[in-house]
Amino acid sequence: MFLHPASMIRAVLLDLLGVVYDGDTPIAGAVAAIDRLRDAGLPLRFVSNTTRSPRSAIIAQLAGMGIKVADEELLTPARAAVEWLRRHGRRPHLLVHPDLEVEFSGLEGGSGRAVVVGDAGEAFNHASLNRAFRELVAGADFVALAVNRTFKDADGLLSLDTGAFVAALEFASGRSPVVLGKPSPDFFLSALADLNCPAADAVMVGDDAESDVAGALSAGLGAALLVRTGKYRPDDETRFDPAPTALVDDLAAATDWMLNRAAA
Repeated sequence: MFLHPASMIRAVLLDLLGVVYDGDTPIAGAVAAIDRLRDAGLPLRFVSNTTRSPRSAIIAQLAGMGIKVADEELLTPARAAVEWLRRHGRRPHLLVHPDLEVEFSGLEGGSGRAVVVGDAGEAFNHASLNRAFRELVAGADFVALAVNRTFKDADGLLSLDTGAFVAALEFASGRSPVVLGKPSPDFFLSALADLNCPAADAVMVGDDAESDVAGALSAGLGAALLVRTGKYRPDDETRFDPAPTALVDDLAAATDWMLNRAAA
């Protein structure tokens, strides 16, 4: 996979969990790396598949780390889902984390129903899954905020992510979901829409070789860098196609990669 000449790097998309921070702690060098990208004049978009926290909490969390993020710089699957529900006139049946439910307020007046599945955490149980299943059997639309397989949990180990539960509902109902977060091409492209930046001139940095990296490259981005932080495990770079443009240690190294090419 080859990127346009370095002078054509016109925007950078950054994953959050596992790239910028782990839990409530910034990854070493990440804050400075973001400052360097801004100083170089590269517009940033933070594209997260996090579906446990509302946008306001994510922005506040980043601010507490010394990273100021404007509202338009953060794209989450919940925001995309609200826009989808409004556009299609659907009322949500939510199977999401309780903290995320506030994002969907004011959507009670739709003409139809849509099951919306995110990372519900402990709210995933037989009863909640069965209620969602029955809504699907009754004809509700099926919306997945993300289909990630795993995430790095607070204890430092991998845990089941939304994709496992989406797959269970898909298997039982025989229905395929509309996926709104990564690796949906529309998610990446919507992050670039207000920048007037062609996908081929953008770079994605993520810790998930499937959703972040292969997803971005399949969406037409010029390059996607896989970091060895967060959920990365040895040989992840060989597991999915397209393969990463480059494997780097962390966001600081990814920034070096981009700025070195911009200076060439």
